[in-house]
Amino acid sequence: MVNRLPVRNLTNEFLCLVVEPLGEDFWLKPQETLVVTYTADDGHDSELSMVVATDHVQAWINEGDPCNFKVTDGSGAEVTCGHQRPPGGFAHSPED
Repeated sequence: MVNRLPVRNLTNEFLCLVVEPLGEDFWLKPQETLVVTYTADDGHDSELSMVVATDHVQAWINEGDPCNFKVTDGSGAEVTCGHQRPPGGFAHSPED
């Protein structure tokens, strides 16, 4: 079973997407979309859940191997942990 969770940043600031339980961070510029894809390794249904906070969002892999995920950009290219991380982390505008 493959699960997809698109995350779009509609703010005017960078937005941090954290994939849990591993804590990997991916940063979205305004109007950018990243897609978290999780493949269940046992053939069973599994789910991704979303937690929204004031300064970041979390995509939670609730069951199975948390390493069976990837994050892709709008063109479908895989991105890695720290993607577009601004200096200093949270609360930075794209111009910083």
